Amino acid sequence: MRIRISRRRDADASTRSRRRVLYSGMVVVALTTACSAQSGGGEAEGSCAIAAMYGGRTYTQVANVDFTVGKALGPAEFPPCNDTPGHNDDAAGPEPTTAYAVDGLNPRIAIAVRYTSDEVMLLAVQPGGSLPPEVKALARG
Repeated sequence: MRIRISRRRDADASTRSRRRVLYSGMVVVALTTACSAQSGGGEAEGSCAIAAMYGGRTYTQVANVDFTVGKALGPAEFPPCNDTPGHNDDAAGPEPTTAYAVDGLNPRIAIAVRYTSDEVMLLAVQPGGSLPPEVKALARG
């Protein structure tokens, strides 16, 4: 025995349309959750690289290096980070800091800045995304 089920075309199209909206919403939620959970602790982290402007150059953070901070060179600034969609982070403006010399390195290559009250970090000009050889020589391990 063969049973034939007939559906009204309007009801079928309406159901497909609702499913499409539901599935689209599920995809958006899944992508948002995946992007915000990358920090490992469940809290979203900023995606901007740590950078500072000094003397008309942009310096970016260099990790795992041994260096000695020298004398103060003058004012520098951390540019604003626009990593939050829907928020005008540029309205805050750059954050002032002080650039310090790094013993043994030309300030045109690398500087040190105080990032927090107990953290000083090395920043270097990285043309083409690669570290200058003088900075590579300071790398640990």
